[in-house]
Amino acid sequence: MKCSIGSRVPTVTELVEKLELSRGTIQNSIKFLQDNKAVRLESRGHMGNYLISKNTRILLEFACITSIVGAMPLPYSRKYEGFATGMIATMENQYKIPCSMVYMRGAKNRIGMLISDRCDYAVLSRYAAEKIMANNVDLSIIKNFGPGSYVSEHVAIFHDKNASVIEDGMRVGIDTDSIDHKDLTEKLCAGKNVEYIQCEYSRILERVIDGEIDVAIWNKDEITDKLIKVNYHELCEFGVQDNTEAVIVVNDQKEEIKALLIELIDIETTMKIQKLVLEGKITPNY
Repeated sequence: MKCSIGSRVPTVTELVEKLELSRGTIQNSIKFLQDNKAVRLESRGHMGNYLISKNTRILLEFACITSIVGAMPLPYSRKYEGFATGMIATMENQYKIPCSMVYMRGAKNRIGMLISDRCDYAVLSRYAAEKIMANNVDLSIIKNFGPGSYVSEHVAIFHDKNASVIEDGMRVGIDTDSIDHKDLTEKLCAGKNVEYIQCEYSRILERVIDGEIDVAIWNKDEITDKLIKVNYHELCEFGVQDNTEAVIVVNDQKEEIKALLIELIDIETTMKIQKLVLEGKITPNY
C-alpha cells in the first residue's frame, strides 16, 4: 500500500528480514496478492520487481483496514466546526472506507490515542506537534494547513474590565493537559509572581467571568462567535508569539495508514469547506 506505481518493491529477502517470516510465507503471500489482482508486479532482472499497478480497495480488505478514525479538539468554535466538517468531507473515498472523528481536549490526550492505536491520526497545533515529536521519533506531520487554520488567535481574558496587564498576585488559569495553553500561559506570566490555577480549558472562560480566576489565555474565535462580553487583549501586546496552524500527525510505524491518509486528505478542500462554514454558507456536519 505504501509503494507508489512504478517504484521498486522490497525483495523477498528484505521482507524476510523485516517481518521475520519464512521465505515460503513471503513468496506465497506475494503470489496470493497477484492471483487476486491486488497488485501487478514486473521483474526487471537484477534491478528487482517493480509495482505496475495496485488495487487499493482489495489491499485494504486484505489488510483488515475497515475504517479510519481521527482525533481532534472539541469543536467549541466555528473554526473547529469548519475544520471538522472539511476533514470528514475530504476523507470520503472511492474505497468506501467509513471515516469518523473523536473529539477530546488536550494534545497529550490525542497523541495518547494515536500511540495506543485507538485512532489513525491526530489534529494538533503545529507548536504542540513539534514539541511532542521532539521526544517521539515514531511520529510525523503529514499535512500542514497553514496559519489561521487551527485558531484565528489566542488572547488574554481578564475578569476586571479595566485590567490590561499581568500583575503580581493574580490568579491565572492554566490547563496543563494542553501544551499550547500551558506554554503560552507561562510565557504570558514570565517574571511575574502569580498563582496558577489548574483548570480544564472548557471551564476557563466561565471561571474568569465568575471571578474565580483573574486572567487566562483563551481562543478568540469563541469570543467573537458567541459575542461574549469579556475584557481581552491580544498576546502580541505582551510580547507572546501565538501559533495558529493545524497539522495532521500520524504514527510512522503504521506505514500503510500513513500512505492512505496522505492520499485521502486534501488541504485545499478542507480549507475551502472551513471557510464556507465560517461564512455561514453551509451547515457544519461532523
